Parts: sequence; C-alpha cells; structure tokens
Amino acid sequence: MRFRKSLGAPVDEENPYWMSFSDIMSALLVIFILASVILMLQLMEIQQELKERQVQFEQEIVELKKAEEVRRTILDEAVEALRKRGIKVEVSENHTVLSIPNDLLGFDTGAYDIHPAYQARALEIGKVISEVISRDDRVDFLDTIFIEGHTDNRPLQGFMGKGNWGLSTFRAISLWQFWGEALPSEEQLSRLNNKDGNPLFSVSGYGETRPVLVQQVTEDDFKRNRRIDIRFTIRRPDSAQYEQVKERLEVAKP
Repeated sequence: MRFRKSLGAPVDEENPYWMSFSDIMSALLVIFILASVILMLQLMEIQQELKERQVQFEQEIVELKKAEEVRRTILDEAVEALRKRGIKVEVSENHTVLSIPNDLLGFDTGAYDIHPAYQARALEIGKVISEVISRDDRVDFLDTIFIEGHTDNRPLQGFMGKGNWGLSTFRAISLWQFWGEALPSEEQLSRLNNKDGNPLFSVSGYGETRPVLVQQVTEDDFKRNRRIDIRFTIRRPDSAQYEQVKERLEVAKP
C-alpha cells in the first residue's frame, strides 16, 4: 500500500490539460484587463481632445462674431460721420459694402478720373474711412478692403481691348491714387496692414457685371451703376464659416 501511494501521481500531473487551460484563462484575463485599461486611456484621450476642440470651436465662433461686429461698427460709424458732413453713402443689407454713388465722384461715360469738382468730397470719404478703421484694434479683425470699380452696361471700346472691365478698374485705381496724393501722411490708407502683415487695401474692377440696376434705360439708371464700392472682408469672411468649423469638429469625433 505504501508503495502504491508513493507512486501515486499528483492530481495536476494526472490532468496536464487542466493545467494548460487554467494558464490560458489566466493569461486571457490579464490581456482583457490590459486591453480594458488601454481602451479607457484611449477614450480619456479622445474625450480630452474633443473638449479641446470644443473649446477651440467656441473660441472661433466668438472671434467670428467679434469680427462681424467690428465690420458692422466700422460701416455704421462711417455712414454717420459722412452724413454729418453732408455726404450720403449707402451700405449693403449684409453690412459688408460701403457704396459711393456716382453723384459723389462724377464719373462721366467712359471717364475714370475724379473730377476736380468732386475731389473735396472724395477726400472727406477717404479721411472718414481712415479714421474709423484706425480706432482701437479694428484692423486685426479685417482681412482685405477692396476698392471696387463698376460701370454701366453700355459697350465700351478702348482700354487696350479691356472695355468696361478696364474702365471700372481704372476708376478704382483713380480713387486710390487720389487718396494717396491728397490724404495727410498720418491718414494714409496705404500705411494699414492686416494681421498677417499684408496691405489692407486692394483694388479691383467688375465692369458691368455687378449692376445696382439690372434694367438700364435712362441716364439716371446708367449713373447709378457707375460707382465705387468699398468691400470689407473680415479674417473669417462671414457666418457661413461657422458650419465649416463645426464640420471639422464632427470629423474629429470617433
């Protein structure tokens, strides 16, 4: 009996497969715990990233709204200041464009020079624009201010084959150059740069492609379309950008 008992194998040796299964289960449990910890850490990182993106999103919304408020304020103050000087200009419905009608500039058909009789008013407009833009840190919220020339829809020859397009551009250039010559050095618009260090003002021409009046029959109709628009663009152009920022946030979500 003693001999048989001494040779009796332990239970584990009699069941080698049980030993292996137990080890596998233990290993799987460890792997599961490690995977759970890694997953929790990843989820925490993702959650933190989303919080940071949410904060960034909210900051961008605030900056966009602030920029639009600054643009609206600039245009409102410019209109009021010019009104007090007896100069009536127009502002677009979305508060992005200050429109200077031909009555204030006196462009004849096919002409682009600022007529001497209108130069005093053109100078006042330049002074006011310089004044309202230069206040506080308003320039930091602006990207580009376009001086845009426009014509009526009557065909025009000349301008090296550029016709109305060339004429409208020459009108914008003419006003810009006049301001450069007539404004005092401390009020020069060319001294202003945007936040990226680029010149704030730019010049462009649209010919007859953006009329105030589509139907142009009378001489009055033609005059209304001969004008200069001052278009103010902010660093993030408009409220449509809100959705683009939001889309970027949605893409980042798991």
